[in-house]
Amino acid sequence: MSTEATGMEYAAPDLEALKFNADGLIPVIVQDDENDQVLMLAWMDREALRRTLGEGRVTYWSRSRGEYWRKGDTSGHRQYVRSVAADCDGDTLLVRVLQQGAACHTGTRSCFDGRELTGAVGDPDGPDGEPSTGDAAAQTGPQAPVG
Repeated sequence: MSTEATGMEYAAPDLEALKFNADGLIPVIVQDDENDQVLMLAWMDREALRRTLGEGRVTYWSRSRGEYWRKGDTSGHRQYVRSVAADCDGDTLLVRVLQQGAACHTGTRSCFDGRELTGAVGDPDGPDGEPSTGDAAAQTGPQAPVG
């Protein structure tokens, strides 16, 4: 058991208790251990997780190619494992890595660089349910059909 800052105890996750989907996969959020930037989302099966925990390099399962892959084996942009954690439901993993070079296949540091969607932004100091910024549709709500 471990104790969080709240003083509550929690059990370390049992690998057998992880919840893989119907295809035997679990989503993996990959985060830079040095600056907390979210780098990418990928998938693992049990074997990819076993390899990741045993080798110190992250192994993923490619849904499109149907094979295992490790970031950097062809590009040189490697990911070295710093920690692996399961979320509270055991259905998602967070892998913190030391990232060398770009994480995204497009060459950007993160797969999310320059891809922000426009929309409402919540404001904890504003009235509940009222966006503080964003596009006009988000601020005014759905529009009635014309005609």
